[in-house]
Amino acid sequence: MKKTKIDRPLLILTVLLATAGFFIFSSASFGLIARKGFSLEDLLFDQVVFGLVLGIIVAAFVAIKFPLKFLQTNALYLFIGSIILTLLVFVPGVGMEHGGAHRWIDLRFISFQPSEFLKLGTIIYFAALLPLFRERIGTLKYALAVTGGILLFPAIILLAEPDTGTFAVLFAAIIAMLLAGGMKIRHFLLVFIIGVLSVGVLAMTRPYVGERILTYLDSSRDPQGASYQIQKSLLAIGSGGVTGRGFGQSIQKFSSLPEPTGDSIFAVAGEEFGFIGGAFIIILFFLFGVRGIQIARRNPDMFESLLAVGIVILIVSQSFANIAAMLGLIPLTGVPLVFISHGGTALLFAFLEVGILFNISKRN
Repeated sequence: MKKTKIDRPLLILTVLLATAGFFIFSSASFGLIARKGFSLEDLLFDQVVFGLVLGIIVAAFVAIKFPLKFLQTNALYLFIGSIILTLLVFVPGVGMEHGGAHRWIDLRFISFQPSEFLKLGTIIYFAALLPLFRERIGTLKYALAVTGGILLFPAIILLAEPDTGTFAVLFAAIIAMLLAGGMKIRHFLLVFIIGVLSVGVLAMTRPYVGERILTYLDSSRDPQGASYQIQKSLLAIGSGGVTGRGFGQSIQKFSSLPEPTGDSIFAVAGEEFGFIGGAFIIILFFLFGVRGIQIARRNPDMFESLLAVGIVILIVSQSFANIAAMLGLIPLTGVPLVFISHGGTALLFAFLEVGILFNISKRN
């Protein structure tokens, strides 16, 4: 019987990230439980049972048994299905609003974020579509047409929710796949400029985007309002010093730090594990990205190679966006830290994506 080939470096990095995420989330949860309206049972079921346990099972099945050809053959249906599912967040009685955003579907016993499916569905469809334009993707017309055509519906939906951070991560993954597929650097620079100008338009038409940019430029302008999260995040990270206060010893997570298990969880990690712990997390994600790109480059199948690039950039760009925002290096994005932040759906899909990456690595 032929043994299944497992990419050991990728396995080690995934195990380390998931383990670090479990411990950091467990500690951060005490800050959330101390506040009214949250229960340990709900957090454990969503994160541990639905996200971690089910995620590992799904990843193992996809890595060993799932035929990747199915994704390529049914890419269009998966893309359309992900769009329809995500549109349900706007349906009264089905979609759930939180903090002025419509990003969740409420099934009573559990809620989930369909944008995770939308991201993956878009990446799969793009990986299947791009090889058809392989000879023409080097021209500006096709590069812009394919990019615009693929991102049109996801952009409309995600910006309407609104979820600008998720769209930015998806945009980064699509551009990376274009570069891997043969897009010229000068065309990339043009698309990048268009993206920057689009952010400017969003800042003028969406007040919260403009507020985040102004807060980034001057984090002291509104310390009790728009700048509150970044102020408290920097305070938590700075108070951790080199080695941190120790596991479970964060002070800011109990009252001052907004979303201690969500967007701000890296600040909790920085406070408890210090510069060393924060640097360790960053290095893990960096090495994960390097290994993922190596897997993509070594795969002779263009669909699988592009899919690997898309998945790696989705995970790494989102993680670095979260960390950079908590350090004040970029405006706040609102995206969670992969493998670590609260969110059973996000954790489940992270494992699903890693399972696909393991499956792709078997062809190397």
